[in-house]
Amino acid sequence: MPTVDISNPTTSMQTLDAACRDHGFFLLSGHGLDDLISQTWTQTRRFFDADRSVRTSIMRSKENPLGYFDRELTKRKRDTKEVLDFIDPTQVLLDARNQWPTELPGFREVMVEFFDAFSILADRTLSLLHDALQLSSSSRALTSCARTSSTVRLNHYPVGDPVPINERVGLADLGVTALGYHTDPGVLTLLLQDNTGGLQTESRDNGWIDVAPVDGTIVVNLGDMMQAWTNDRYRAAVHRVVPMTTQRRFSIPYFSNPQRDAVIEPIPELCTTGARYRPIEWRRFMAARAYDNFEDLGADDTQVSDYQIVERT
Repeated sequence: MPTVDISNPTTSMQTLDAACRDHGFFLLSGHGLDDLISQTWTQTRRFFDADRSVRTSIMRSKENPLGYFDRELTKRKRDTKEVLDFIDPTQVLLDARNQWPTELPGFREVMVEFFDAFSILADRTLSLLHDALQLSSSSRALTSCARTSSTVRLNHYPVGDPVPINERVGLADLGVTALGYHTDPGVLTLLLQDNTGGLQTESRDNGWIDVAPVDGTIVVNLGDMMQAWTNDRYRAAVHRVVPMTTQRRFSIPYFSNPQRDAVIEPIPELCTTGARYRPIEWRRFMAARAYDNFEDLGADDTQVSDYQIVERT
């Protein structure tokens, strides 16, 4: 799992390319965001350590998937975690949908700064992947991220069920992992993880491997749309989180996504043997994944593989 200094990416592009083909994970250093990251950790712990009423007052719903939630599903099993989701807070119309804890002054201000900095870093990271793929300028223009459709999530993985016992009637059973195996739907994810550990990714060659915490680095994992864009050259990272047994865990992903109205198709330059995916309407794909996470729809959640072109014999 290579570490790339984003300020001076001298790491072999061949090494980065190999990681993206195998498991879809790598680490970023040299980002210059240590102070902001420290402030973001402080506010994240402050939110989850506040009285439960502070969090449940901004509980998300089917109508608004932003805010607090403690009973999300992955592969139809309930995760052992609680979350807070928000979208670009610098856009007035978008921020109107965000739900902020009014009892925590200063919280929103730090999250605004975090969202802005990580949006810029996501664009720089995508450019790094363009270099690894050795794409032409015309092909680079076909792939982009949009901060206005990207999201941030604050995660807390407690030891034990996050839902109080008196609220568990009728809920889905907890999964055998704290977060079930899955891929992220978008382009790429920038992830902060604390030093607890527990994140794992599935390597084609070595099975499940740990994504060990490394001080000063940001974890990057590739999403479904990157897999489709690259025509399966790069792999959407299959990952999971094992249960917490002795201490809780925090993580903060920035999910970098395409434009809301984007139609994702394999880059022609990477389709020398033919395209492997039919066009994917991002808005519809993301909506299907969001509903699958909210409640059990009685079937497996939407996957990028649903859009693969099946050759007929």
